[in-house]
Amino acid sequence: MSKIIINSSRAPRPIGPYSQGVRAGNILFISGQIPVSPTTGEIIKGNITVETTQCMENILAIVKEAGGDLSSLIKTTIYLKDMSQAQAVNQAYQSFFQDTNNFPARAMVEVSSLPKDSEIEIEAIAVLPD
Repeated sequence: MSKIIINSSRAPRPIGPYSQGVRAGNILFISGQIPVSPTTGEIIKGNITVETTQCMENILAIVKEAGGDLSSLIKTTIYLKDMSQAQAVNQAYQSFFQDTNNFPARAMVEVSSLPKDSEIEIEAIAVLPD
């Protein structure tokens, strides 16, 4: 099975030694996305709804670069510094999925720290068309 590195100019450049995504067969592993604007390279802070939206837009850009869309997502993991913000995160996250019966599997965990002192990070796994 071949491994293909996926990088999109519509998502922020990696801030460390990793790829935005790696495709192995028809499985795409998307690195954790924090709320960094791909146009400015700056982290968005201060509003968990806007931060969640940016993370999801970054994921969408990577999955589209690989030939999929949000319906391709099969698993996400959300890392939050403050679990009391989970309801607002859920509302922003849910807005990306038109068919409410087509959510990916998901975990949400509270963590003590994230890169660039972000409040949220989301990683994902997708199954792409052959």
